[in-house]
Amino acid sequence: MLYLQSKIEEYFNIQIDKERWKLNAVNEILSIIGSKIEFPCPFSQAAARNQRLLFSFIEDANEAALRQSAIDLGAYLERAAGWDGKVSSAEPLLMVFNPNQVNAETVEGYHAIGWKILQFWHEIDEVAWPHQVSIDPHSPFWSMCFAGVQIFVNMSNPAHQVRRSRNLGQALTFVINPRERFDLVAGDNAQGRKVRAMVRDRIEAYDGLSHSPVLGSYEAGEIEWWQYGLTETNTPRSDRCPFHTKLKAPKPADTPDEWCNFEQKKKTG
Repeated sequence: MLYLQSKIEEYFNIQIDKERWKLNAVNEILSIIGSKIEFPCPFSQAAARNQRLLFSFIEDANEAALRQSAIDLGAYLERAAGWDGKVSSAEPLLMVFNPNQVNAETVEGYHAIGWKILQFWHEIDEVAWPHQVSIDPHSPFWSMCFAGVQIFVNMSNPAHQVRRSRNLGQALTFVINPRERFDLVAGDNAQGRKVRAMVRDRIEAYDGLSHSPVLGSYEAGEIEWWQYGLTETNTPRSDRCPFHTKLKAPKPADTPDEWCNFEQKKKTG
C-alpha cells in the first residue's frame, strides 16, 4: 500500500500502537530530509516540503512481505507514469523496511539484503526486460528495471556513519525514482552537469568526505549499480554485482527469510 505524505499522520493517529515503527521511521526521515537545510538532495527536500513523498512500509523479508513490496513498486510506477515533468510535482517513493526484522551490522550487509530484494523483484516480474537496456550490470546502460520501467534505487541504511547522506534513520530505506527523471533534471548536458556538481558539493559538505567517485551519469555510459549502494570510503571498487538478469522463464526465488540479520548468519554459519 502507498501512503501519501500529506495524509500519513492522519492514518497513524488512528492506528498508532500497531504502526509505531512506521511512525518512528516517518518522523526520522522527515527530520533528516525535511528539517535539515543542509541535506544534500534539493529534490528530496522539495518533495518533502511540498508533501509529495510517497511511503511504502514492509514488515519483514518473508516472501509474502516482499511480494507486497513488488505490488507497491508496481503501483508507484503506474502513478509515476502520469508525471507532468515538473520537479515540483515529482513524487519519490520511500520504501521502508521494519528495522526490527530487516537489519544488518554493516553497510555491506544491508547492501546484500538490498540486492536480494531487487533480485526477487526481477524473478517475479511478469514484464520482459526492456530491449534497450543492457542485461549486464557491469556494462554501460544497465539499470534495474521493473514492469518495463527503468528505476534508480538508493539503498540508504543506518550502518552509514561516514556517508551520512545515505543514512535516513534506523530502517533500511529504498529511495526509488524512475531513472528517466534524472535525465531530465541532471542529464549529460551543460545544465545537468551543473546540477550534479551542485549536489555533489552539498554531499561533500554534509558528509565531510569527498563525494563517491562512482557517482556518474547514466547517459554518459557510467556504471549504475555501484551508485545504488555506496561504500563508506572512496577506495576504487572492483566488486561484482550480485544481480543476474534472467533470460529464460523465472526460477523459484530463494527463501527471503534467510536475508534478515545477514551479518549474524554469516558469523554463525
